Amino acid sequence: MTEADLPIEVEIDHIECDLLVEAVYRRYGYDFRDYSKAHLRRRLHHRLALAGLSSVAEMMHRVLSDEDFFGELLLDLSINVTAMFRDPPFYQAVRHHILPILETYPYIRIWHAGCSTGQEVYSMAILLEEAGLAKRAQLYATDMSQAALEAAKEGIYPVDEIKLYTSNYMQAGGQESFSDYYTAKYKSVILQKRLRNRVIFAQHNLASDGVFGDMHVVVCRNVLIYFNKRLQDRVMKLFIDSLHAGGFLLLGSKERLALAEYGHIFETVDEEARIYRKKRTLELKEQ
Repeated sequence: MTEADLPIEVEIDHIECDLLVEAVYRRYGYDFRDYSKAHLRRRLHHRLALAGLSSVAEMMHRVLSDEDFFGELLLDLSINVTAMFRDPPFYQAVRHHILPILETYPYIRIWHAGCSTGQEVYSMAILLEEAGLAKRAQLYATDMSQAALEAAKEGIYPVDEIKLYTSNYMQAGGQESFSDYYTAKYKSVILQKRLRNRVIFAQHNLASDGVFGDMHVVVCRNVLIYFNKRLQDRVMKLFIDSLHAGGFLLLGSKERLALAEYGHIFETVDEEARIYRKKRTLELKEQ
């Protein structure tokens, strides 16, 4: 079904959503124009319902005039589905394929792009500690949402999530007691300071910002699925330029590297875990 075939009220709603996204870019500089249209509409209507507003057009006026309200919308549009050791077989694969290579490096740089509230970057910090690599590793974690970054820096999570995190940790091959990595207080837990001190958090927008250092590992799991093809290509180029020769790219379980397009740049390490390695000598791609 094309836009022309949609009922008029649905067509108007789609137009209003597109205009709101454009207005956000022009007013605040956040670029969601190449995000998945379906994802954006779902999130916009979620905020619309919570705010008790009658239309996206009405919400656009509120967004443009009320920065606090825009902050709430920005959290809705951010990708915040995360957990510690989410997808345990992935972390088993990291232990098996990547950590032995990192052991040969005198210094290790790892970038978590789209880190949300930090659970997965802290999971990596634990892996590095258990492999004896923590003292020579620097973790960088970025997200476009300042609110998410502030939550990540604190490393405080609801105590009722710990049962899941502990189970994930054990399934991921955890070598210690997971309780050694946090302190419980009231209805929350706070991760140990030594874990929090190993991460540098910074605001970075994959849709508009540039190359992020010279990394040995780039982790970006289940973020690209929310982008259209043009933005996916931009972000892939960003990761390629940010990776050291021989560096690893770690994607999410719902994402797959198009080898027809990137096979001259990456080799597959573990397709099921979505682990790829940038070739040390890049081949010339046939025109």
